[in-house]
Amino acid sequence: MSHTEQSPVVWSPSEDTLKNSRMGLFKAWLEQQGFGPFADYHALHQWSIDELDTFWQKVWDYCGLVCHTPADQILGKRDMPGAEWFPGMKLNFAANLLRLADGEHANREAVVAYCETRPVLRRSYAQLKADAGALEAFLRSKDIRQGDRVAGVVTNGYEALVGMLAATSLGAVWSSASPDFGVGAILDRFGQIEPSALIVVNGYGYGGKAFARQQDFAELIAGLPTLKTVVSVQQLPDEAPIPGDLVTTWEDALAFGAGTAPSFTPLPPDHPVYILYSSGTTGKPKCIVHGNAGLLVNHAKELMLHGDVGPDDRFLYFTTCGWMMWNWQASALLTGAAVITVDGSPGYPSLSFLWDTVAGEKVTHFGTSARFIAGCRKAELEPAKTRDQSKLRIVFSTGSPLLPEDYDWMYTDGAPNALLGSIAGGTDICGCFVGATPLLPVRRGEIQCRFLGVDAVAYGDDGEPVSEGRGELVCRQPLPSMPVCFWEDPNGERYRDAYFNTFPGVWAHGDFIEFTEHGGAIIYGRSDATLNPGGVRIGTAEIYRQVETVAEVKDSLVVGRQIDGDVEVVLLVVPAEGQEVTDDLRKQLKSRIREGASPRHVPKHIVQVNDIPYTRSGKKVELAVARLINGSKKADNRDALGNPEALDHIRERLAGVGLLPG
Repeated sequence: MSHTEQSPVVWSPSEDTLKNSRMGLFKAWLEQQGFGPFADYHALHQWSIDELDTFWQKVWDYCGLVCHTPADQILGKRDMPGAEWFPGMKLNFAANLLRLADGEHANREAVVAYCETRPVLRRSYAQLKADAGALEAFLRSKDIRQGDRVAGVVTNGYEALVGMLAATSLGAVWSSASPDFGVGAILDRFGQIEPSALIVVNGYGYGGKAFARQQDFAELIAGLPTLKTVVSVQQLPDEAPIPGDLVTTWEDALAFGAGTAPSFTPLPPDHPVYILYSSGTTGKPKCIVHGNAGLLVNHAKELMLHGDVGPDDRFLYFTTCGWMMWNWQASALLTGAAVITVDGSPGYPSLSFLWDTVAGEKVTHFGTSARFIAGCRKAELEPAKTRDQSKLRIVFSTGSPLLPEDYDWMYTDGAPNALLGSIAGGTDICGCFVGATPLLPVRRGEIQCRFLGVDAVAYGDDGEPVSEGRGELVCRQPLPSMPVCFWEDPNGERYRDAYFNTFPGVWAHGDFIEFTEHGGAIIYGRSDATLNPGGVRIGTAEIYRQVETVAEVKDSLVVGRQIDGDVEVVLLVVPAEGQEVTDDLRKQLKSRIREGASPRHVPKHIVQVNDIPYTRSGKKVELAVARLINGSKKADNRDALGNPEALDHIRERLAGVGLLPG
């Protein structure tokens, strides 16, 4: 069966979209300058990787990015790692995000912040710029300097954006974590980067409950001896601020600097702008350093061209400040769109809350996780029939592969007129390798395309592209948002080990992927979690696709158990409410997997559990369970998990059914 038969078209661009989307206009603009002509998106993509330097220069120009001093060239050294982007340039990241904060755009909404514990907050671009300048002046008064780290333990709201803009305006480096992290998990991150300033909430709301954290965060402050100042945000208005001699309230900090404009300090292109973190499930997280020019130009491409986000749009991405999607969402400011932030539980007061917000705020671009979309499908929600979606053009999904059945739900009951943009990349590049474009149809179960400027292919174990079928997702040419380094990795050894050891000179991302004959992509899971029963390589997502559409199953996780030189597939199942994993359900699941995938995919063991472990950014933690079932003595970092008790329960269940090593 061909992929075309397997993957019917579920959405197609209109003539107007092909012509007048920002990607369509960019294509026409290039053709007017004598590039092309480009028959279609794929021809444009081929040109973008054949003429890499020219492509990125054209993105910079078309997107209207600003710099203090132009670059000598686009790409100096082309080595991976070690590519030099925009050598000679001087620019400021915050200046670009606030480039529309003056003039006619100044009084348009920049941020609309929803949270469970405070009223909705609305701020204009002029107000956002003024508050960023005021906070920058306060930080400077506390001797925060270029290159210092400003850390935030903050919710996804207004203060996080102001803090990031103030820090990056003065040339400090922003790094954030979510306040639901344990103190140990935050110290594992911020303890490595030694921040000089901390912006911290006094607690947070989630699922209708308030969680006061003053004492925990006082302990956090004590564990960060490099701090010169702490700014406390009253996320819980009825609770006390964070105690301590270093602490100033948010209101006092802004009042101190009121009337001071942001400095927008010009900086080199690879000057750090963000430090992000790997999930840290196997030890202390890696500190991934992103440079300001590369991240900026890549986000401009992804949001403005691929996402078709512009100044009249309203952009809501449900995220926390501990996930790279927060940084991605923040860059939507450079488009002039209104950024709608939501903090709290996506299921409170009901699973319809985000859809209600999309309707009420006339959202044009809604971003969420594959897990949320699956939850809406299983709950049989029908927002398309009950909510105003007249403005909604694009729904982004990321975090894990999107099941074909989730496309079905989206195009019947979810948002049938929107482009469903499944996007995939990672914290490592704070962006995407593959994802959406307004110039191509959406096919059921497939990611639409490789992104422009991304030379991505699937490699076999021999380090050669596979002509058909699946392989390792690699990138063969430099991408501007590849990290400039890891923190405290002076020789670059850990950085090289992470991405360049598998195939020297080529970025190996760690995803197991297939590129289809019409240029789409299917991701089968993380390559380090792939299974090898009988020597056949299987992606975990192939099994989830079969299991998680069964009504009796709420959630699942699959791992390989090594035994007698082979691998047994072990499936853990959380039953839906009121259900049990009976022998009949086991038979049904095995039959479905055999028919929908192959006999090799059929699990040897199916075990009922009460929860599946997830990272704090919502990804299944397959490796921790695989290590457990295979007797690894390597300790997992429980602080990195959103629900570490799930791992304890799984250990008990596996021991109870004789699946743990003696």
